[in-house]
Amino acid sequence: MLAKRLAVIGLGLIGGSVARSLRASGAVGSIVGFDPDARQRTAAVELGVIDVAADSASSAVAEADLVIVAVPVLHTAEAFAAIAPALPANCVVTDVGSTKQSVLADVRRVFGELPGWYVPGHPIAGTEKSGVANSLEGLFRKHRVILTPHAQQAPEALAKVRALWELCGARVVEMEPSLHDEIFAATSHLPHLLAYSFVDTLAGIDRSGQIFSNAGGGFRDFTRIASSSPQMWHDIVRANAASVSTILAKQIAELQAMQAMIDGGRWDELKTVFERARNAREHYLTQIE
Repeated sequence: MLAKRLAVIGLGLIGGSVARSLRASGAVGSIVGFDPDARQRTAAVELGVIDVAADSASSAVAEADLVIVAVPVLHTAEAFAAIAPALPANCVVTDVGSTKQSVLADVRRVFGELPGWYVPGHPIAGTEKSGVANSLEGLFRKHRVILTPHAQQAPEALAKVRALWELCGARVVEMEPSLHDEIFAATSHLPHLLAYSFVDTLAGIDRSGQIFSNAGGGFRDFTRIASSSPQMWHDIVRANAASVSTILAKQIAELQAMQAMIDGGRWDELKTVFERARNAREHYLTQIE
């Protein structure tokens, strides 16, 4: 058995989906959860996602041998500070944060070091919906989970967290935290920022109602992620600001170059950009999950 008692701190889409997935695997005993939102705690129990809703983060972890911290990245330090006094000996703790350097810094700030029993993680799965009511048992199946082990990492803790995600049906890979943040600034954080910006731009145009009512499938596909939680993505971009700013500057330069092509009637050059982009996407499409 992976864990006799699993504690989930943060009962949103990801935290709820991990609990559902591990329950379905039969690899955990009881599941206790905590969320600062009482409505999420109540819903998690009513939906059978957890067995017990704790009234605090510390009481949730008091008897756990495996803890998953699934809170917004800007609340990492707060969550770890809350559970620190009550963590049992030999308990393994992991997180699901979309940024890793900021999370590692927060954990180090709380404990004065990076504890060997803490394993940094990030599941590459989700939807534009939020809340425990939208959690899914199969959310992580055939998706990647990134682990970013640190220098003080206990091998047995790393092995346990790897097993956790494999039981959820995920494929686990490891990488350096800085590389993780660069990659996901480009492939996740920037796309969300662009989607929000694009919709906001159109909403500010005269006759925006006509624009939206006549939009087709391409608009829906491109802007789907702009329906994601604004607070969550504000937190992610803020936590990974340096990496996001770097890739955003490159994107702005690319857009300015394309604008110059349009204004200058350099249509062959514009077509070349389109062809290069299409070919790149087709080449790497099999690696996109």
